[in-house]
Amino acid sequence: MLAALAALLLSLPDVALAQVAARDTAGAYGYFPGIGSRAAVWIVAQLHLMFAAFVLGVPIFAMVAEAIGMAGGDKRYDRLAKEFTRLLLVAYSATAIWGALLVFTLSSLYPRFWGYLTQVFSVSMWIYAALFFVESFTLYLYYYGWDIWKEGAAKLWHLGLGVLLNVVGTAVMFIADGWLTYMMTPPASVRPETAPGTVGVWTAIANATWMPINIHRTIANVVFGGSIVAAYAAYRFMAARNEEERQHYDWMGYVGNFIAISALIVLPFAGYWLGREIYAYNEQLGITMMGGFMSWLWIVQAILIGVLFLAANYYLWVGMARIPGAERFRPYTKWMLIILVGGVIVWATPHTMIATREELVAMGGSHHPFLGVFGVMSAKNTAVNLMILTTFLSFLVYRRANSRPVVSWAKTATWVQGAIFATAAAIVVFYGVYGYFVPAIVRIGFSVYQVLAVLATIVSVTVLDIFLVRGAESRGAIRWGEMPERSQYALFILAVTFTWLMGLMGFARSGIRQHWHVFEVMRDTSPWAATPALGYAAQIISVCVLIFLGLVGFVFWLTSLVEKPVPAALGVAPVARVEPRFAPGSTGE
Repeated sequence: MLAALAALLLSLPDVALAQVAARDTAGAYGYFPGIGSRAAVWIVAQLHLMFAAFVLGVPIFAMVAEAIGMAGGDKRYDRLAKEFTRLLLVAYSATAIWGALLVFTLSSLYPRFWGYLTQVFSVSMWIYAALFFVESFTLYLYYYGWDIWKEGAAKLWHLGLGVLLNVVGTAVMFIADGWLTYMMTPPASVRPETAPGTVGVWTAIANATWMPINIHRTIANVVFGGSIVAAYAAYRFMAARNEEERQHYDWMGYVGNFIAISALIVLPFAGYWLGREIYAYNEQLGITMMGGFMSWLWIVQAILIGVLFLAANYYLWVGMARIPGAERFRPYTKWMLIILVGGVIVWATPHTMIATREELVAMGGSHHPFLGVFGVMSAKNTAVNLMILTTFLSFLVYRRANSRPVVSWAKTATWVQGAIFATAAAIVVFYGVYGYFVPAIVRIGFSVYQVLAVLATIVSVTVLDIFLVRGAESRGAIRWGEMPERSQYALFILAVTFTWLMGLMGFARSGIRQHWHVFEVMRDTSPWAATPALGYAAQIISVCVLIFLGLVGFVFWLTSLVEKPVPAALGVAPVARVEPRFAPGSTGE
């Protein structure tokens, strides 16, 4: 497969660029045969970031799963956390390998630019390397000490290693984020004539988009890691040799999907913050990103995110068939589906249509008289916020499916939750409609009110629901393992779509710099300086996704070879005999 991908890339025309690169007498740029320097760096950097996102996201919920297992005494969570961590060992090595390749390609293909970055960030690069060693040793101690430090006070020591692993990994990511955001939004004090050695390290790192990128990537890493773990569980579920394995990996797939979609619900809000900071830093960057040649990229993004929401909700609705009592909620799923499909249609509707001359004449311009109304941000913000509310409602229904609240105020609390949902939806729709009657700059500010309404709903309803189902009676144990195989394909779709979306958004963030290595500070004078067209970018990203998923599939297969059955003597009872300790859905599943 990799040979076929290489042949595809090598078939791209690059003779003219090779001739231009050969005339570079200053030695500022190298040349990579066949695909060119930009494509080579692009592929290596993208694969490094994909593996890095995985090894940064998985430790977070491995640590959380271990903590839940310690607090509740449920051995399933401990086994789940260890299985998560096992995936990290090979993936971490792959991350380091692609990182080393990235350094080699940058230093040999873009030596002048790489030299500039090393002068600006030299101190942080040494700190990065030191933290990378600490992270490596902590990961190996965390995994190989799993069974040794599981008794008495040693359990806290082992959990502390998990905390340290996440803290160090996050610090490594924050440092690297400083490098990439400096290229996009360098501090206003930095000019082309500024000597790189005089730029303060902290000044360069703490630029306008550094913290928004930190938050956005932290959440995105959890989403990405959860989706890959869910895909791993789907793979093991479909390859299961007995009912016990099917039950375990069905439960594991649900946990991975729950983590991924829970983080996805709040991810757009972090994206809003990042986009707002880009506009505030330089309107040209914002216009290029949202209203320029990249505008159709967001239509592709809308379709992909629509696939994510539909697949995640489908998985939950199918899973309700194995939950006693869930049948009472089944009639409502068709209405949620209507909202989701309608939201996807609105979100994916472009403002300016691609049309023939005859079609433009028939429409009376480039904007369709009806569909053009849905092409502005008032409609799109309204659609996505309603989709988020609907997905949150699906989780709430799933959580409540087999529980019977026993508190005296249960009916009142349910009505209050419904009123909160209705109020949030009304606020979202009101500001969406009102946005058509105010200037664009005012309309953009309305998105803040919509976001706050949705976030307030998620927080308040969740808190109320925790107290509502505490001590609730169970309508019956969840029948883990009783899932049709088509549900597992939804988990595969989520993993593939998340991976593709990560590459697409990376292109959007990097491409807005256009012909600058560092925006308005260091110009890119190589033959590949222009931002590539969306079609070419889609080809490169698709190749990266295929290579990454092929390597991840190898990791899945490799980890399955070393896994041994856990004997019952260790206290890990078969999943089928584990009774819920709390109200179903309230155990952190």
